[in-house]
Amino acid sequence: MIPVRGLESQKVAVLGLGRSGLSAARALKAGGAHPLCWDDNEEARDKAAGEGFEIVRFRDATDFEDIARLITSPGIPHLYPKPNAVIAAAMAAGTPVDNDISLFFQSFATPDWNRFDTSPKVIAVTGSNGKSTTSALIHHVLEAAGRNAQLAGNIGRGVLDLEPAIDGEVVVLELSSYQIDLARNLTPDVAVFTNLSPDHLDRHSGMGGYFAAKKRLFTQGGPDRAIIGTDEIEGQFLANVMCEGPSDDRVIRVSIAQKLSGPGWSVFARKGFLNEFRKGRQAGSIDLRDIAALPGTHNHQNACAAYAACRAVGLAPRVIEAGLRSFSGLPHRSEVIADQSGIRYVNDSKATNVDSALKALMAFKNVRWICGGLQKEGGLDALRPAMDHVRKAYVIGREAAGFAMQLDVDTQVCGDMAVAVTAAMQEAEPGDVVLLAPAAASFDQYNNFEARGADFTAEVRARL
Repeated sequence: MIPVRGLESQKVAVLGLGRSGLSAARALKAGGAHPLCWDDNEEARDKAAGEGFEIVRFRDATDFEDIARLITSPGIPHLYPKPNAVIAAAMAAGTPVDNDISLFFQSFATPDWNRFDTSPKVIAVTGSNGKSTTSALIHHVLEAAGRNAQLAGNIGRGVLDLEPAIDGEVVVLELSSYQIDLARNLTPDVAVFTNLSPDHLDRHSGMGGYFAAKKRLFTQGGPDRAIIGTDEIEGQFLANVMCEGPSDDRVIRVSIAQKLSGPGWSVFARKGFLNEFRKGRQAGSIDLRDIAALPGTHNHQNACAAYAACRAVGLAPRVIEAGLRSFSGLPHRSEVIADQSGIRYVNDSKATNVDSALKALMAFKNVRWICGGLQKEGGLDALRPAMDHVRKAYVIGREAAGFAMQLDVDTQVCGDMAVAVTAAMQEAEPGDVVLLAPAAASFDQYNNFEARGADFTAEVRARL
């Protein structure tokens, strides 16, 4: 645990008692603050009370008169579509609204660092797609190279559940737009922006607000090095904002769409080969085509971003390559469940939006595609470039019929996972890929994408 510094003997409200909220309450208490906790869920309140935390219901601004700060969980709206009532009351009282990410950056560095030979570093990763794989890949490469490293944030454990840093350690954080948007303290040493595509638009009131939240990690955080995917106009803009000129190698540009050139620092992938250029000269090259855990151009983008981050903290190209090759992948992200009788079964349940599903489909040919769920804004037209990779779609979810009508491909409305998996497996032939890439949220049938992916995996294995 990382005890919270700077709030000793002060009352701090904690709203939301899930993983991050309860972790924040514990870390506040460990640092000498007095947390006052609330969650609308009675079971969550009872759990916190069972740990000895004081439960307080906040109703209006008067309840915040002696509160130093309100720490809120990322899933609770603070601005759009409208602020949660407790957050609105805190803002009316002038009480600063903050989150656990901010508390982490406020508390991570300690006087103990004065005796370290090498100061610990933080690599923070954000973006619409690929940030989990990129974060896990960075962490894996670091550990494979013998560097002490921890992984947290939107993946794994809460940031305040990390152990205090040791000499030379690197902490890798995956950060969502929700987490970045509110954090008052953002000071990563290296910040990574993978890409941007429409997602969470209701929470940010459109693409502009969504990009603005992501951008805060860089413009407010002031990282020593910024690694930025430049295949979208937003990434190009962000790279321009962060650099002082073409040769400024504090910005490392990343692309899978084009060869990058110029006097600066860049990492790009073309035809399955990762290339690093610095000051106009090639500094490294890796053949990614035979790395089974990183199939498709979207994973090549993840590899480029992870490579750049590891280079930014001093790893050599060949050391990074060895780490990439030993990476086994993440569950529910291009995860190969089985490869039997010439048919491959791939779980990409994390493909919860159209852009990530498009990239998953483009990574394979002869796809038996299991898709559908709670559809997000924007429709499915962006999937058209991948339809020639699809032999047939098997649609699940509450809105399966409406989802299927938008697909320009042979389609079967299945409703649930068992029916879809059975049909796809019965019709699959050698050379086919049975792929779960829903292009939709899971909440109509499952608690989360992990549960959906686990269901797919169980149904496949039960029939092999």
